[in-house]
Amino acid sequence: MALEITGKLVQILDLQSGTSRNGNWQKQEFVIETEGQYPKKVCMNLWGEKADEIKKYSIGQSIKASINIESREYNGRWYTDVRAWKVEDANQAAISSEMPTAQLTETPVDPEFFNSLVNENKDDDDLPF
Repeated sequence: MALEITGKLVQILDLQSGTSRNGNWQKQEFVIETEGQYPKKVCMNLWGEKADEIKKYSIGQSIKASINIESREYNGRWYTDVRAWKVEDANQAAISSEMPTAQLTETPVDPEFFNSLVNENKDDDDLPF
């Protein structure tokens, strides 16, 4: 499940790192506040090499995070993890989504040129239709 959440960057928590049997790891947690009548604060995290992405943004800046939400059970309690896999400036994301990706233009075709091509290849055509 992939979702997007937009809000104002409120806090960047301390970088957490360690070593596991798979090697070194690092996790960066940050908090954003959503917009609207009832704003909510959401703590999410970035893992591995993506942990440095949040350092490009400053407190108070509007950002958009693409996230996955996961829950897991441990000793009879459930824990929910909001993991961001992409963070971008919300204003730049809005501008790029409004820009057209391609524009089609019509090029006039000369009917005589087209007919000459059809007639030229008429003898080579082995299709029954």
